[in-house]
Amino acid sequence: MKVGVFGCGAYGMALSSILWANKCDITMWTKFVEEKDNLEKTRKNEKLLPNFELPLDVKLTTNVEECIKDKDLLIIAIPAAYIDSLCIAMKPYIDNNHILIATKGIEQDTGLFINQILEKYLNTKNIAVISGPTFAVDLITKMPAGLTLASKSEETIKRVKVALQNKYIKLRETNDIIGVEICGAIKNVIALSSGMLAGLGANDSTTAMLLTEAIHDMKEIIDAFDGDKKTVLSFAGFGDLILTCTSSKSRNYSFGRLIGEGKSKKEIEQYLKNTTVEGYYTLESIYKLLKNKKISIPIIDLIYEIAVEGENPKKLLTFLVEKI
Repeated sequence: MKVGVFGCGAYGMALSSILWANKCDITMWTKFVEEKDNLEKTRKNEKLLPNFELPLDVKLTTNVEECIKDKDLLIIAIPAAYIDSLCIAMKPYIDNNHILIATKGIEQDTGLFINQILEKYLNTKNIAVISGPTFAVDLITKMPAGLTLASKSEETIKRVKVALQNKYIKLRETNDIIGVEICGAIKNVIALSSGMLAGLGANDSTTAMLLTEAIHDMKEIIDAFDGDKKTVLSFAGFGDLILTCTSSKSRNYSFGRLIGEGKSKKEIEQYLKNTTVEGYYTLESIYKLLKNKKISIPIIDLIYEIAVEGENPKKLLTFLVEKI
């Protein structure tokens, strides 16, 4: 199977390691010539995945058309903020291609989920989404991991399974694309608050309390967008929530911890400058989206007040007890 992977970051490289194990022919795209040249020379990204070396037969390109042409499956694994510009670049070459989204988040200006951005620009209905408790650094170890795979196209699901499922990767199917998208986006926001609790010195019992409340809130959001509430109990929901909200490997958790510890505005801004914190940007998007739809999710409002408006993170402790 020929697969084009858009994104040479940690997750794109980790997915490529699975594709390679499954004997796929892989072409990876990056926007940056310097990144391409460095990967071709060293086959490594010392900063993101120091223990992984990209196989020699994985091709690299900065040409969008080359990454699309003659491919059986395309995988998008770039930060949510750049999906729009990538889709515009892909548009002339897409004709019912099968596309898998491995990006989590919501577009800031429009409030669109990733699959909605693809549908807006690209001539294909063959779109799938994967989401679940999988850090890139864990995927390359070839230990068991589970992902939720959502699509309304049976053929796309088949192709994704051929490309990614094997002895150590399990894919569970659903047609609830919006539910999976919401889980993937919102868990990053909840991870901010979980990190805040850690920074405040809260114990594991308090964190468990937060996650239990968060699952109920995620169900409400999924239902409000006509998704399937049961998706919250999938790898994309409960599984990813547990992983992202309890591990220092999570950039969202680590960012929230800085806030909880009372770090200076300068230190927090520096972290945002040097690190992709999807939950922070998703927070602004989901906050506006819920307000526009007149949907009240108090925990989202509070995380926004603390992370964006600078309210005291200790308010989170009081909120958990007083929340109805």
